[in-house]
Amino acid sequence: MKRPLVSIVIRTLNEEQYLNELLQAVKNQDRSLFDIETVVVDSGSTDSTLDIAQKFGCRVTYIEKSQFTFGRSLNIGCEFAKGSYLIFVSGHCVPCDEYWVNNLVRPLMRDCVYSYGRQLGRDTTKFSECQLFSKYFPEESRIPQEGFFCNNANSAIRKDIWEAHHFDESLTGCEDMYLAKELVGLGLKLAYVAEAGVYHIHDESWERVRIRYEREAVALQKILPQVHVTLFDTIKYISTGIIKDIRAALSSGVLLKELNSIIRFRFAQYIGAYKGNHINRKVSEEMKLRYFYPRVTDMNVNIEYKLEDRDSQDA
Repeated sequence: MKRPLVSIVIRTLNEEQYLNELLQAVKNQDRSLFDIETVVVDSGSTDSTLDIAQKFGCRVTYIEKSQFTFGRSLNIGCEFAKGSYLIFVSGHCVPCDEYWVNNLVRPLMRDCVYSYGRQLGRDTTKFSECQLFSKYFPEESRIPQEGFFCNNANSAIRKDIWEAHHFDESLTGCEDMYLAKELVGLGLKLAYVAEAGVYHIHDESWERVRIRYEREAVALQKILPQVHVTLFDTIKYISTGIIKDIRAALSSGVLLKELNSIIRFRFAQYIGAYKGNHINRKVSEEMKLRYFYPRVTDMNVNIEYKLEDRDSQDA
């Protein structure tokens, strides 16, 4: 009997640092349940990303920088993919073992339509972000889960579900949670699969950390419009986050090493979230460049970037 095809969709922009390791891990996946293809959606890489993709036999499609949003790039990848099941993984994530595909997709063959797996820190992942991974991606699976939390750094969806419910292309982030909320509202089920783990390796400046949380907070206004973050909330969240991280670092014997990182991360996280929560959803072209291409702006490279402004009711 012919095995179902799984398409692994990877969004890339200069992902050479970990892409080789990611694609080698994909190559090593068990194929007793599924056939696997790998699709790369590239938005203008200038490093060896495309050479690495070619070396591993990936099918490559492209999105112009002027057209990029997280949701639009995924929709392009999903349309290009041939599989009945679609896996999304970041170009700086690496599967933990050879059963990642099997474990992530298996719930979709039963009563769930959208699944996501565990994330763990490695290499340059900051201590406080590892604490967040532990909180939101615990050791125990929830199949099905309650609520609509989901994360496309490591997730899977049935293609027929995507065909009926595309990712929102106007959001500055959190396109995964927006779609998950829609699906849960229709009575469909999500799965959290702890056994389908990846190492999520962030190597970001503090400014890029702040920008990431800022753009996600802008997107969350559409997902959770009732949430309003006050300055008092921000101070409380920063203080609570630092205290909890200090306790965890002390317990792990790394407090002196990680103290500065803990303080800077929590300030960047919650100041970014506060600012994003107070920004009008009609985001300027300059801000979109910072949100979608922070590594490019870090290098002070000028890129012609234009996205159509959205009405505040649609953005």
